[in-house]
Amino acid sequence: MDSSADIAILVADECNQKVNTTAEKASNTAEVGWLMMFGIEEKKIESLMRKFEAKSQFAVAGGIGHALAREFTEKGCRVVATSRSRSTMTDLEQDSRLFVKELDVQSDQNVSKVLSEVIDKFGKIDVLVNNAGVQCVGPLAETPISAMENTFNTNVFGSMRMTQAVVPHMVSKKKGKIVNVGSITVMAPGPWAGVYTATKAAIHALTDTLRLELRPFGIDVINVVPGGIRTNIANSAVATFNKMPELKLYKPYEEAIRERAFISQRMNPTPAETFARDTVAAVLKKNPPAWFSSGRYSTLMAVMYHMPLWLKDFFQKQVLMKK
Repeated sequence: MDSSADIAILVADECNQKVNTTAEKASNTAEVGWLMMFGIEEKKIESLMRKFEAKSQFAVAGGIGHALAREFTEKGCRVVATSRSRSTMTDLEQDSRLFVKELDVQSDQNVSKVLSEVIDKFGKIDVLVNNAGVQCVGPLAETPISAMENTFNTNVFGSMRMTQAVVPHMVSKKKGKIVNVGSITVMAPGPWAGVYTATKAAIHALTDTLRLELRPFGIDVINVVPGGIRTNIANSAVATFNKMPELKLYKPYEEAIRERAFISQRMNPTPAETFARDTVAAVLKKNPPAWFSSGRYSTLMAVMYHMPLWLKDFFQKQVLMKK
């Protein structure tokens, strides 16, 4: 561990709730065919599917943000965990080592206020983890612009509000680490998650730029790219989708769109605790990597990134566009 990095502020916008991820048989069959093209034996995949179906309902407490907060704490960091609502952090409040604060990343005033309070209390912020994020599913042609704006405001502008607020402090200390949480979906964009993927693509580009711009000030900027991680972000995505105006052009795809929200939760996703352990170890290195990816199918998605576009389109159609 880098002993100089002992104050970490985590921005986590996740809820504690039960996740239902019962997969449709047709969708499962499509996934089997998709994975077989990569040389994975059909019997092995079907065995995994049966195990998944037997555990189609499970509880997820928190997710990536909660797991990161606990792991940073275990490594000796003093952690300030934040969320828009304190009620989503009741499990973290039970740990006396953690400091919990409400923070709305869509509010310039609130961001400035909370960061000032943290600096007043601890004297410094060594690590900022921008993990606040909301999912948005639906066809681009029928997703309300207001839903797109809300997703960008949280996922992209929220991260930039936090970054702009903390950079002057880190520059004054001539050191610091900013961690932006992207997504492996950027490597192979597919239907029904275009808005979310676009926000994460923006995060990847902004992170690469920030890394170069902040290097002269001794600030490390790290792009953390999760694969399939067991989390609960899909529930809020479906709840938001259900409140959108009824689909017209894409009505026949409605069930496929709902299923898209849970695709990362199928096929044995990596536990958030495992992801957090690997991520925190990477972030706390004296010379952290510029890019760190971990989680189920992160390698597979990276392979897809280098495939011809027609082949990627074929896979996406087989898996995600079943009526």
